[in-house]
Amino acid sequence: MDPLAFMAGAAAAAGACAALPLYVRARRAERLAARLGAELEIERHAASHDPLTGLPNRRAFYLRGTELVADRARHPLVAVVLDVDGFKQINDVFGHSAGDEVLVTTARRLHAYADGGLVARLGGDEFAGLLPGRAAGVQEQADRLAEALAAPMRLAGQIVTVSVSVGLVPVEPDAHLADAVHRADAAMYRSKGTRRRPHAAAPPPLTVHAAARLGDHQHLVHTTLRLGKPRDTTSPRPSTAP
Repeated sequence: MDPLAFMAGAAAAAGACAALPLYVRARRAERLAARLGAELEIERHAASHDPLTGLPNRRAFYLRGTELVADRARHPLVAVVLDVDGFKQINDVFGHSAGDEVLVTTARRLHAYADGGLVARLGGDEFAGLLPGRAAGVQEQADRLAEALAAPMRLAGQIVTVSVSVGLVPVEPDAHLADAVHRADAAMYRSKGTRRRPHAAAPPPLTVHAAARLGDHQHLVHTTLRLGKPRDTTSPRPSTAP
């Protein structure tokens, strides 16, 4: 064998052996950086999203919403505030896990209706959104949204219809988001007040279609159970600003 070729081969082998630990350390560093990046992204998402519904939380809504309102290219916009009617009674009758399911279903339907708009869970059974404005009037839009969210759902083995109260107002490009949310919140409570008046046409907060036993008899009948009543609109409403 040519001595020069042998020496060259030996040198190449030695170089490869020396480079191998560096390559291994580099790959470990890449994996560590990727893992830390993924963990950081998870933490960021958790800090800005509601853990139950997956929607942005109150803080994220106001941060993103302020930017959205300031972007004239995204107008026309409408601000929406809504809550679930008789939510306490839902928890009392069906349990808190069923109440959570109502919130998750409401969030999913609201997100689908928003069609790319911003929606969030502010807390409890209250949701808010900034949605693209439509040709229909404000009241008609609110009615359509309420109808979409009140579609029957299966809850605790039964088919139920849970109604929501919706407040919706147009938002100008130079408006303050907190003011728009406050006006939408007031509109929502006006809708509750309207539904409290005699002969007001509105579905009950919760309708359950089920079979119920009568006393000690084994006969089953079809019945409708109505729970909940609108909140008192005479008391001042706490501010929804962050």
